[in-house]
Amino acid sequence: MSVVLIENVHKSFGPIEVLKGVSLTVERGQVVALIGRSGSGKSTLLRCMNGLEPFQSGRIEVAGHVVDRDDKHLRDLRKDVGIVFQSYNLFPHLTVAQNIMLSPRITKGLKTAEAKALAEKVLSQVGLAEKFDAYPDNLSGGQQQRVAIARSLAMQPRLMLFDEVTSALDPELTGEVLAVMEQLARDGMTMVLVTHEMEFARKVADLTVFMHQGKIWESGPSRAILSTPTTPELQSFVGANIK
Repeated sequence: MSVVLIENVHKSFGPIEVLKGVSLTVERGQVVALIGRSGSGKSTLLRCMNGLEPFQSGRIEVAGHVVDRDDKHLRDLRKDVGIVFQSYNLFPHLTVAQNIMLSPRITKGLKTAEAKALAEKVLSQVGLAEKFDAYPDNLSGGQQQRVAIARSLAMQPRLMLFDEVTSALDPELTGEVLAVMEQLARDGMTMVLVTHEMEFARKVADLTVFMHQGKIWESGPSRAILSTPTTPELQSFVGANIK
């Protein structure tokens, strides 16, 4: 069953076309890594999936929702799709638990006790049960990113999107965030991630999609495509990571 269906999507910023007829299908339980140089269109494609960026033509359907500019449709879409960015976007004046409980209470009408139990569950999932009452400023960058993941999980999404979530972290903190994402993959979460972590893509992603000049240039099973890329552009991109 397809969770994401993208058909011939074109997206421009002014006169600059950044997506040039992109088509992609993501099946339930699949992990898809989007890789490519800066400006290749991968983050724009991810943001189009969640309705954060409007696109000019083509069609996107995510978790049974057709992505368009209708406000109600977008609200319904975002109940089923979680997205985590490079910046954690946590409210500094709220505790970790309060950050996580906010959306379920507002958008799903959960009572305080239900939201609290849900926050405890998702914090345990990301290995931060003991940080329930902590404030974001007292956490490391890796811990804040894991809270951001927990906040998305609290909405019980059918799809998780990750946009370069480790690019601002040092290697040790990167490892702890990737470990959480790897566990989510093992648990069957459907995920699309923009990443420069080639080893993580090779190990965890079922499908790797290399974007270049606004198009899907090469795609295939992760181990195969990253070990033996067939295009000069992907060969150049993975460089020393080829094993």
